[in-house]
Amino acid sequence: MARGRNWGASTKLVHGGIRRSQFGETSEALFLTQGFVYDSAEAAEARFKGEEDGFIYSRYANPTVDMFEQRMCLLEGAEDARATASGMAAVASAIACQVKQGDHIVAARALFGSCRWVVEKLMPKYGVECTLVDGKNLDEWKAAVRPETKVFFFETPTNPTLELVDIKAVADLAHENGATLVIDNVFATPVLQKPLELGADVVCYSATKHIDGQGRCLGGVVLSSKDWIDENLHDYFRHTGPSLSPFNAWVLLKGLETLSLRVRQQTETAGRLADFLSGRKDVTRVLYPGHESHPQHDLASRQMKGGSTLLAFEMAGGKEAAFAFENALDIIAISNNLGDAKSLVTHPATTTHKNLSDEDRAELGISGGLIRLSVGLEDAEDLIGDVEQALDAALKA
Repeated sequence: MARGRNWGASTKLVHGGIRRSQFGETSEALFLTQGFVYDSAEAAEARFKGEEDGFIYSRYANPTVDMFEQRMCLLEGAEDARATASGMAAVASAIACQVKQGDHIVAARALFGSCRWVVEKLMPKYGVECTLVDGKNLDEWKAAVRPETKVFFFETPTNPTLELVDIKAVADLAHENGATLVIDNVFATPVLQKPLELGADVVCYSATKHIDGQGRCLGGVVLSSKDWIDENLHDYFRHTGPSLSPFNAWVLLKGLETLSLRVRQQTETAGRLADFLSGRKDVTRVLYPGHESHPQHDLASRQMKGGSTLLAFEMAGGKEAAFAFENALDIIAISNNLGDAKSLVTHPATTTHKNLSDEDRAELGISGGLIRLSVGLEDAEDLIGDVEQALDAALKA
C-alpha cells in the first residue's frame, strides 16, 4: 500500500493498487472466481487463521476488488477500504456496522431519499434512534447530541439542492462527543473534496456515479482508518455479504483512470451553465457552490477544489414548466442517475425525493419547479444551446 503514496492524483488513478499475475498483463486482471485453492490442508488452515496472506473467498476479498480498494485508498488518502455492491450498500454498511440498540444517530435533514430512509426508518427498527438537523446550522448539531450519540452523518454538497455542511466544524463537534463522522462525498467526488483531511472518520461513495462515470455498472466503497475498518466494518462485511463483484470492480478501475479528467471538464462546464442560467428571468434560483450567488460560496471555496459537476435551478412556472423544459431537451437525457459522461436531468420532487412528505420537501427547498442537472462531457456550447432552447420552449408551453 505504501507504494504510490507520493504520486500525484492522476498517476494514482492509473497505476495505484495494480496487482499483476504471472503473465505480466498491462491492464488489470479480472479474477472471476468465487473461491481459491490451497497447496495443502496446512496452508488452508494458516490462511483461515490469518497466519498466511492470501484470498479465501470472493465474498470476503478478491484480487480485482482489492486493486480497486487500494486505488481508492491512494486517491482518498485512506488507510483501508471495503468495496460494496452499490452506493447504498456502502452507506448502510458504514452506519449499521457501528451502532447497536440504544445508540443514537444525528444526521443532516438534507439527504438523498434512500440515505434518509436508512437513518430515519430502518435504524429505529433495530432500536437506534435518529435526530435530523439542519446541516448548515452548527447549533442544531450541538443541541441534538445525546450521551448515547455514536454517529454523525451527512452529505455535502447535498442532493439535490447543493447545500453545504462545514465538514471541519461538524467533525470537531462529533469528536468532542465521542461520535464518528460519516460523510457521503458523492456530489463532490474525491477529486474536488477530501473529507478525511478535514476531520471525517469515514467516507462513502456510490461508485456507480462519477467513479464509473459511463453508466455501466453499480458499485460503492467505504474508506476509513485500518483500525476503524478492523473494529467495525470487517466482520459486518464478511458475514452480511454486501461485496462488490469482480467484474464491476474491473469496470470501476477503468473508470478511475479518467476520473480527474472527466470531473475537471464537467465542473468547468457546470460553472458556465450556472452563469448562463443566472441571467434567465424565467429561472428564479440557481444553486451551484462554485457560483458567487450561492449563499455558502465562501465555505465551498474553503473545503472544495471546484463547484461540483452538478447544479440545480428552479423554474418560475413550477412543475408544469419543469416538465415542459425536460420534454423539450434534445441532447440532455432525462434520468435519475448522475456523474455520467452524458448530461442528465431529473425532477427531484417526482423522482429521487418523491417519498418525502410535501412538508419535508418544502423544508428542504425541493419545489415543483426544481430541476437537478448532472453535467456531462458534451461541448459546453451545445449544452448551453440545448438548455436555452428548452427554456424557450417551456415559456411557450
